[in-house]
Amino acid sequence: MAKGYWIAHVTITNPERYKDYVAANAVAFAKYKARFLVRNGKHEVVSGNLVDRRNVVIEFDSYATAKACHDSPEYQAAAKIRDEASKADLMIIEGYEG
Repeated sequence: MAKGYWIAHVTITNPERYKDYVAANAVAFAKYKARFLVRNGKHEVVSGNLVDRRNVVIEFDSYATAKACHDSPEYQAAAKIRDEASKADLMIIEGYEG
């Protein structure tokens, strides 16, 4: 079964409030066994408009699990905080098993 991923590009507008989001999302991520593959590491934008954005890739056991985490009450509560503290582009995508 293919894994599921969240890919996010985030502009933080309120760093102090964003810390609350990080604390809140940990509940959902633990419940759904999320694994951070990328969490704002060193990067270079070689094309496009991703300058000054936080980049995140999170892995889940499956696409269905990735969706369930996003739709869960735990994450939806955290997402409200995220929306207060940042502007985020987030996609959920199925991995490739080629």
